[in-house]
Amino acid sequence: MNNKPALLILAAGIGSRYGGLKQVDGMGPGGEAILEYSVQYAIQAGFGKVVFVIRKDIEDAFREKVGKRVEARIQTEYAFQEYDSCLDWLDEKPHREKPWGTGHAILSAKALIQEPFATVNADDFYGADAFVHLGHFLQQQCTPEEYGMVAYQLGNTLSENGAVSRGVCSVSEEGFLTNVTERTKIERFPDGIFYTDESGRHFLADQTPVSMNLWGFHQSIMDEIETQFRAFVEKNKGNPRAEFYIPTVVNNLIEADKIKLRVLHSNSQWYGVTYPEDKETVQAALRSMS
Repeated sequence: MNNKPALLILAAGIGSRYGGLKQVDGMGPGGEAILEYSVQYAIQAGFGKVVFVIRKDIEDAFREKVGKRVEARIQTEYAFQEYDSCLDWLDEKPHREKPWGTGHAILSAKALIQEPFATVNADDFYGADAFVHLGHFLQQQCTPEEYGMVAYQLGNTLSENGAVSRGVCSVSEEGFLTNVTERTKIERFPDGIFYTDESGRHFLADQTPVSMNLWGFHQSIMDEIETQFRAFVEKNKGNPRAEFYIPTVVNNLIEADKIKLRVLHSNSQWYGVTYPEDKETVQAALRSMS
């Protein structure tokens, strides 16, 4: 494959639990935002372009605090996710206070993606080896029929400051994803890691592979996302809290036997800022890496 892959960074999240615009919060020793580490590792892994998905109301602050630094190092473009993005086909827009989720965020960048691409959350630190694995996959193996993702060990992705949600992965013997199941209220207790749902507490092993939204897609997925998004909106017009998640899109494609999704594994420690108290942990980790 001649095309260098693109890195699509999802940075439109409101950060309601964190309480601020965490996408541009300085975390590194030099005031770097977490997403700048993703950009650096992507450049080293052979990526040729970065596309930020942001909101219009944060554009100025984002470009000033982060954009300028990234633009000096790699081709940089911006897409905008608003609650009514990608709804030109709909005469009457449903009332919502926020956009439609990660699948909608990716679709918002459709016009800017003409090459295989990776998606990452702006506020997640993934480690360098994940980008090496994914960059190689996107340049050598990715096709319209085979996508990829990097899975992390659940025990390396928890917060010490509260419960988290994770996409728990089922993987075939051949190394392909068979299903992603969203589990919420996951916490580490003295007797192990458990998630809680309406039926009680359920054990999860430390080594359980989980998705952290680090996906590797062929650009043709955009058409599939658009088709599924339209159907989702039609079904959920009256539900202002409904969210269109990318794992659902992937599951639907796998179940329809349209794609296979190769699971790449990282043993790295994942870091993220779900709660304000997580910031100190992340800053200490980045200082030690520097």
